[in-house]
Amino acid sequence: MSSSTPTHAESSSSGNSSAPSSPAASSVASLGTDVTQLDQASATSADVPPSPSKEDIALPVEERQAKAKVLKDEGNKLFVAGQYDAAKHQYGLAIALDPSVPAFYSNRAACELKLEQHGLAIEDATKAIQLDSKFSKAYFRRASAHLSILDPKSALPDLKVVAQLEPKNASVKAQLEATVKLIRRLEFEKAIKVSEGVKAADTVESNLKEGGGGTVVPDSYDGPRIADGDDEDTKHLGKIDEKFITDMIEHFKNGGKLHNRYSWQIILGAFRALQQEPTLVDYEVTDGTTIDVIGDTHGQFFDFIHLLNKTGAPSKDHALLFNGDFVDRGSWSVEIALTVFAYKWLYPKTTLINRGNHETSEMNKVYGFEGECKAKFGGDLTFKLFTQVFVALPLATLISATQAPLTGDELPASFSVAQRQPITDKDTGRKRFFVVHGGLFSKDGVTLDDIRAIDRFAIGQPGQAGLMMELLWSDPQTAPGRGPSKRGVGLGFGPDITKAWCELNGVTAVLRSHEVRMGGYEEEHEGRCCTIFSAPNYCDSTGNLGAFARIDAQGSIGWTVFEAQPHPNIKPMAYVGNAMNGMLGM
Repeated sequence: MSSSTPTHAESSSSGNSSAPSSPAASSVASLGTDVTQLDQASATSADVPPSPSKEDIALPVEERQAKAKVLKDEGNKLFVAGQYDAAKHQYGLAIALDPSVPAFYSNRAACELKLEQHGLAIEDATKAIQLDSKFSKAYFRRASAHLSILDPKSALPDLKVVAQLEPKNASVKAQLEATVKLIRRLEFEKAIKVSEGVKAADTVESNLKEGGGGTVVPDSYDGPRIADGDDEDTKHLGKIDEKFITDMIEHFKNGGKLHNRYSWQIILGAFRALQQEPTLVDYEVTDGTTIDVIGDTHGQFFDFIHLLNKTGAPSKDHALLFNGDFVDRGSWSVEIALTVFAYKWLYPKTTLINRGNHETSEMNKVYGFEGECKAKFGGDLTFKLFTQVFVALPLATLISATQAPLTGDELPASFSVAQRQPITDKDTGRKRFFVVHGGLFSKDGVTLDDIRAIDRFAIGQPGQAGLMMELLWSDPQTAPGRGPSKRGVGLGFGPDITKAWCELNGVTAVLRSHEVRMGGYEEEHEGRCCTIFSAPNYCDSTGNLGAFARIDAQGSIGWTVFEAQPHPNIKPMAYVGNAMNGMLGM
């Protein structure tokens, strides 16, 4: 693992042991052999193309070609085993030895699709097409990459070519038809957006108040119930407590569904709290307390509950920050969203939620959350309500330590440069952490006040440019400076960009999510940029660990990693149509 701070690991039989209370005082726990053999290459290290040895380069042409084929075959085996970074590396070596084979580029594009590096997949598939204009797999993979970054219009010509090359392929025909329907739908919704009418939250609250719209709970309902509010004005809104949330989680674990009335009350309860928060939330870690930062959970409810058993639930004295992307892909996004929102309603000050790039309407239409809402609630009102509430999610959180930091020899040598030689707040001398789903910006000089000034309610959806989009979509890279995004949206920012931004704003490190890390997390850019990913064995295929970060009042960070848990036999993205599912590499 490429991390440098103490790590707390579990074995497959570790049960529900909680995370360490003091990051700086804890020791490194060794990972079991069942997890240490995972491919540990990071998404940022994969930015650098591999180089063959001098001996291989010096081989005669025919021997280089033969060696390249061997490397390709090794890549194929790694791909089948789900080790996509390692497979991509082997394909890259094959390309370096013999750049004339289109399959090498197309196979690397397949890895990049799995790694959500869609911009790189488009580049590789395009190169394969240039080498072989009838290579149907390359057209298909380029179409898949375009669709994955919500560009179905660019995917359509490639799908038409595949349909011509493979006229008897029924699945390609179905995917072509699904893409045409998606384009028409998005265009229609864009056309009618100017006349949306009554907001979903107003409709839902009216239904609750008047007892309409299916809000009357039948006697046959056997799930948990929310009590009425304390007075006539709040009776319809209800009041929540810890027992209800505990019962709700158990109900979900047993396959139960929450009645629409209670789901709507939870969503509105969170909405009222979120509307009161600024775009950049400030949170201070007081003496004797900690805050846990949680990355993507992506609808993996049974892993999410295992994670909460380790962090502990939010309370008046224990804060959790959910750093976006809790919906889409996994097939229990509704259950996670309702759990997070229920805690937000009950403990608004210690349940913090940042928006991710998947808490956006277009992503939800493609990656499953819309379909899941319709299947579990009926109709489209609840999805519209979630869409409205997602706009209210803050874009970032600034975590500030309140005690003097431990530095240098006061910390173990394993701690990162960012921790041992911290950049601190110019006024207080305390460590501060900027927590955001994606990353930094395409221009220099962006300040915390610039982020505070973003009117997220007016902007709504992040679009393809601007500070909001970059906050949700950008990724770190190993090379200095800035570069095009490997995923095709946002940009890549290097270690020099991170350091300069942290120095400008008095920030110790940027904590972000947005990308799988095989070890669950990674401290990059000398620890000034840390990636946290909390969905283990992402989409039941990646084999990664999950992780979360714990920060104490001195600003010391500790990491806990955990493994995927068993879940009912429902595949990821079960609520996406079969044709579109195939396009998205699932």
